[in-house]
Amino acid sequence: MSSQALGESKLHHHFETYEQQKETSFLGMWLFLAQEVMFFGGAFAAYVNYRTLYPEAFVAGSQQLDTTIGFLNTLVLLCSSFTMVYAVWAAQNSKGPKKIALGLYGTIFFGGIFLIVKYFEYGAKFAHHLVPGYNFIPPVQDIPHAESTEIFFALYFGMTGLHALHMIVGMGIMAVMLFGLHTGKSWAIWDRKNHNFVEGFGLYWHFVDIVWIFLFPFLYLLGAHPPSF
Repeated sequence: MSSQALGESKLHHHFETYEQQKETSFLGMWLFLAQEVMFFGGAFAAYVNYRTLYPEAFVAGSQQLDTTIGFLNTLVLLCSSFTMVYAVWAAQNSKGPKKIALGLYGTIFFGGIFLIVKYFEYGAKFAHHLVPGYNFIPPVQDIPHAESTEIFFALYFGMTGLHALHMIVGMGIMAVMLFGLHTGKSWAIWDRKNHNFVEGFGLYWHFVDIVWIFLFPFLYLLGAHPPSF
């Protein structure tokens, strides 16, 4: 990697200053995250609506989820947020591509652990016929609207699947950043003046983590201890 590439800052021609370039980049990211909030917000609204209609069925569905696994994945994602913060800090303070790469590799590592755990969790649901479709078997039969447990698992797979998809996309973006770091591409993601790529992506990754912070209690904890109906 050349020393010229390491010290390079790129101010695009349609911006007058680095500060203007940064503000514009972050405005775009915040607008993107705002539509993501509306996207996931619709899913959470559907969950609240159907849980209100079929509380017993949703409690029965929640009881089929392993809270220990959910808590483990919560800790894993919190660790990934820490490594992402480290990568952003290294970029903001011009600590060099190696330290930025260390943070990104750590984030990919913890993200990979999350997805592996989720793979085995999904596998257990297939084995117990809890995947919505023709082969679905309600886990509890002697409750009102037992068949509506399928709605719970449709939302479970939909919401956690979309969350996992966002993680996979994020890990792909980090792979692109790592490629630039190792090959000295002039994206200026390690320069004190221009670290928009890393810092903007950091907002995306923290948003993905926050979504899981809401998914965990909604799906796993609300039905962990059934109420007396």
